[in-house]
Amino acid sequence: VELQESGPGLVKPSQTLSLACTVSGGSITTNYYYWNWIRQCPGKGLEWIGIISYRGNTYYNPTLESRTSISRDTSNNQFSLQLMSVRPEDTAVYYCAAGLVPFGWGPGTQVTVSS
Repeated sequence: VELQESGPGLVKPSQTLSLACTVSGGSITTNYYYWNWIRQCPGKGLEWIGIISYRGNTYYNPTLESRTSISRDTSNNQFSLQLMSVRPEDTAVYYCAAGLVPFGWGPGTQVTVSS
C-alpha cells in the first residue's frame, strides 16, 4: 500500500489546516485496516493525531481532539485531516500512515502556520 499526503504548505493562524491522504494499492475499507495522521513538530518527536478505521470510526489524541476531525472519501480512496484554529506551534511535517501499528507511511508534507 502506498500513501501520499496533499494540501497547502502555509496556513494562517486561527484558520483550518486541511490535508488529504490518497491511498493506492489497497482500499481504505479493507477489513481491519486503520489509517493514521501523525506529525512531527520541529525539534520534537512523532505525535499521533488520530485514526480512522475501515468502518469509519475515529479516535483522536486527547490533547488535540477538540480541534481535530478525520474523515474519509471512499469513492476516491482518501482520508482527510482537519485541524482547526491552528497556531504557530502546529507547524510540523504531517504524515499519513496505515495500520494500528503504522507500517506504511506517506513521505510527509510540511505545513507552516504563519501570518
